[in-house]
Amino acid sequence: MISTQAWADTRRLWDYHQMGHTLRPCSVAIGLGSHDLGVAETAVDLYKRGMAPLLVFTGATSPTTRARMPRGEAVHYRERALELGVPDAAVLVEPRARNTGENIRFSRALLEEAGVDVSSVLLISKPYEERRAYATARKLWPAVEIVSASSAMTLDEYVDSIGDARLVIDMLVGALQRLLVYPARGFMISQPVPNDVREAYDRLCHEGFTSRLLVTDHSSA
Repeated sequence: MISTQAWADTRRLWDYHQMGHTLRPCSVAIGLGSHDLGVAETAVDLYKRGMAPLLVFTGATSPTTRARMPRGEAVHYRERALELGVPDAAVLVEPRARNTGENIRFSRALLEEAGVDVSSVLLISKPYEERRAYATARKLWPAVEIVSASSAMTLDEYVDSIGDARLVIDMLVGALQRLLVYPARGFMISQPVPNDVREAYDRLCHEGFTSRLLVTDHSSA
């Protein structure tokens, strides 16, 4: 049973993780690999709306995607994009990345090798990964403008799509922890975390939503 307070805290984290950027046309759209094919579908929708002339899908496999996407996340994303009518020439695949930092670094290298002039990136992720993806890209690719995007879903809709409320809360908590600890490790730029978000995070940790935490101190100290 998930308490009313835990749901309120989860909504606070959900809202914080989304950047609220206004979409605009960019040089390229990069879809970050994951278990969620909705990232590819959102990339296709934005491509068809003229928001980017080129799609890059990035991602190898992970323990959570190996069974569902045996050919690799980026490859499955590409296949979905082609099914939805994107021409083959408009899709590049980066099949090696195993974390967000590698997603950015390897996609940047791929685009440079392809001779694509990039001044802005439409960065497409899962809804609760927008801020983490943005902070990582700003650290590793500071010369380009980053516009964050994800599927337009409410928290309730996302929970329904995953089918496991506790897992979703665990993922939101894990993403927030990384925003707290990764800047000091040089993985991303620092993002201001409002007190109410930090307090919500601490309460959720105390309630045991910790399966996606790194093995490190996650207290408010």
